[in-house]
Amino acid sequence: MNNNPIIFILDAGGTGFKFSAVQDWREIIEPFTIPSAAPTLEEVLQKLITGFHECETRCGAKAAAISFCFPGPADYPNGIIGDLENLPTFHGGVPLKAMLENEFQVPVYINNDGDLFAYGETLNGLLPEVNKLLEQQRNPKRYKNLLGVTIGTGFGGGIVINKVLLNGDNSAGGEINRHRNPLYPTTSAEDSISIRAVRRVYGREAGIEFDKTPHPYDIYKIAMGQLPGDKEAALKSWNEMATALADVLANAISLIDGIIVIGGGLSGAWPVFMPMLIKKMNEPFTGLKDGHSFSRMETEAYNLMDAQDMIRFTEKSGKMIKVPFSNQEVWYDPTKCVGVGVTKLGTSSAVAIGAYAFAMEQLKK
Repeated sequence: MNNNPIIFILDAGGTGFKFSAVQDWREIIEPFTIPSAAPTLEEVLQKLITGFHECETRCGAKAAAISFCFPGPADYPNGIIGDLENLPTFHGGVPLKAMLENEFQVPVYINNDGDLFAYGETLNGLLPEVNKLLEQQRNPKRYKNLLGVTIGTGFGGGIVINKVLLNGDNSAGGEINRHRNPLYPTTSAEDSISIRAVRRVYGREAGIEFDKTPHPYDIYKIAMGQLPGDKEAALKSWNEMATALADVLANAISLIDGIIVIGGGLSGAWPVFMPMLIKKMNEPFTGLKDGHSFSRMETEAYNLMDAQDMIRFTEKSGKMIKVPFSNQEVWYDPTKCVGVGVTKLGTSSAVAIGAYAFAMEQLKK
């Protein structure tokens, strides 16, 4: 019998609560979803309790801890959820952690979905895959920092520094959606980096009312020439999203300096938006005084979804240089690279792994 801890997992959204259970870094039950909508807070909370009890039934065992993501704003360390737009019954502060600990008598840990997505990809997803390829290429460089972003109904993010999840002093670390929109400066970045943004631009360019625009998957297919429609409008919609995303990612990664991984419902459209994204991230600045151009970032962005770019990113570079006044030599690699890729685990699985890992770490303390 396996006695390793079982962690109950929840991926909470405005439309559904997706429950699972993880043991030994893998899901041990088929994830199931309970609709989150209800007219009262009490009914929504009961759905959470019911879902975790159902996890007990399906596992045939109790959990060592409960660990999950929940929308903010929130005081995540203390497990208090604030006023939520997508779950309007949450208002005035709801002590979710304490409520669930009273019900299940186990520790409860709550984080942001972007944080747990980034953490899962750091531990079991894109980051270890990149480091494995570097090792295979006999490249001594290894990556320990990661920026994870999710693009779907909204635009979220999480940051991992030296393989440690950054929460921030106010539970507000990685809130990348609050970047200014470079295309429409009075709005947030999310207004150009989300499902509604892709549909809005397609409708604008094709002369279609928003409610009649195709969903992003179909707009992707139109852009790829796989469905009939206005291909030029489809390409414009993805290019506009990529342009806004490139500016935000270039700003953010200049502070973090690591790998970038993209998840969420729109990440599957990477074949149509990734080339523009990388191009825009690497476009140079131009000086106001003399028109002299210089690098947009100190690093160069590489498309990790492109086989040739992945080889260029991971291949060994640098050389041995001599230490002055000695016979000693040291390794020097002046190249500075950041890689941009798409989730290797799948967004939901990455969140589950991140939640599991976070709980296991807390249980050891």
